[in-house]
Amino acid sequence: MSDSRHQATSPDIDLEEEAVAFLNRREGGILYIGIDKAGKPVGVKDIDGDILKIKDRLRNNLLPSAMGLFDVTADEVGGVKVIKVFFAGGSEKPYYLKRYGMTPKGCFIRVGTACEPMPEAMIEDLFARRVRNSIGRIRSVRQDLTFEQLRIYYQEHGFKLNDNFARTLELLTDDGAYNYAAYLLADENANSIKVAKYAGCDRVELVANNEYGMTSLVTATKRVIERLKVENTVRTRKTALERIDTPLWDEKAVREAVINAIVHNDYTREVPPKVELFSDHLEITSFGRLPEGLTKDDFFAGVSIPRNKELMRIFRDLELVESLGSGMGYIMQKYARENFIFLDNFIRMTVPYITQDREGQPVAAVYVKAQVALPVTPPVPQVVSINPTSNPTSSQQVTLQVNRLLSVIKGDMPRSAIMSALSLKDRVTFTEDYLRPAVRLGLIELTQPDSPRSPTQKYRLTAKGLAVLTSASTTDKQDER
Repeated sequence: MSDSRHQATSPDIDLEEEAVAFLNRREGGILYIGIDKAGKPVGVKDIDGDILKIKDRLRNNLLPSAMGLFDVTADEVGGVKVIKVFFAGGSEKPYYLKRYGMTPKGCFIRVGTACEPMPEAMIEDLFARRVRNSIGRIRSVRQDLTFEQLRIYYQEHGFKLNDNFARTLELLTDDGAYNYAAYLLADENANSIKVAKYAGCDRVELVANNEYGMTSLVTATKRVIERLKVENTVRTRKTALERIDTPLWDEKAVREAVINAIVHNDYTREVPPKVELFSDHLEITSFGRLPEGLTKDDFFAGVSIPRNKELMRIFRDLELVESLGSGMGYIMQKYARENFIFLDNFIRMTVPYITQDREGQPVAAVYVKAQVALPVTPPVPQVVSINPTSNPTSSQQVTLQVNRLLSVIKGDMPRSAIMSALSLKDRVTFTEDYLRPAVRLGLIELTQPDSPRSPTQKYRLTAKGLAVLTSASTTDKQDER
């Protein structure tokens, strides 16, 4: 159970010392500002301004960075508005004040409800056991990364990423190179999340195997969630008074579990999370053990030690996750501890399908084999304008995915050859992001337009597509000069 520290008035308290003490505590904790030591709410004068000041101080005065490890929100106690700061226990202990360094003057721990200097021996011990191999420290295998999708997601939430966003979002190593977190969030990468479907309750007969990735982890996450919405078949029973709909699983709980698996997965070994659907249950598996210092009881209680604080920060900015630890609380309302398995290198959640409706009546199973292509939410497009001189319909736009498609088509090519040239494995991604937009814009055409589903169907550039491709090539050469 996280303890709480009650302080009076504004953030003129020793905020950083309290923050360091909570970050160095296994369970983290909660700091209230606007409540005196007797527990009486006194409020704060400028709640919005103080929240901004608190975030700024926590962002700039602590080391290692605490971004992704705290939430600052407005709250109400006894009808009075106060500020609530929630801290997760950090995985890079010891945390310390930047101005004093890793010394007893800069490191603090919780002793009861008091904030005390950390002994030198404890500082040395924690530093020796600090987790060093994190996605924030690993250099990306590629440095030619782009982040157009991430920029658009942030714009949708009212933020604009400036030229220094990579450093602000901690996507750089200490020497200024893109780190592995940046690689996972870039427009193109080799990471993917597998969603497999089996005919029975075991892994004998595979009927569908899709991978969502090769793109920003945010986009891949959205695609997996949308795919599971499609799979969450609703069974219906009609009564004399109403129609009772029953899904296969609780959608919100599974969504939270999937996001947890993705955000907390150990990517340092390049093993992605996976989701598997069976005839009677669903399995969500992430790679990696519980973080050091986190017990199973802590895990089930919602205590949060983010393994990948860079991902956690961005997923929170984009409202894919709520406050730290809240998702696990909802999951535990719907499913039991027994639904979790802790293996040597994996954590797996098993979700049994719902077999009774809310009135306790059995629901018939309607599980069917998956089709290869299912509707999913398309990724945020990377957009470039068509050169007006090469295309009379200059008001239209061509995505970078379509431009890539145009660049690999040589003569008449079947779907499989085009996908191979693009290094794509997911038919859904290819169809929704590349093929259909190009056909819709009249940039490619079918060799057998009267038989669009023909197994011998091929695709080729139109005159319009060739003009766009030529224009793009000319622009690239000019840019090189």
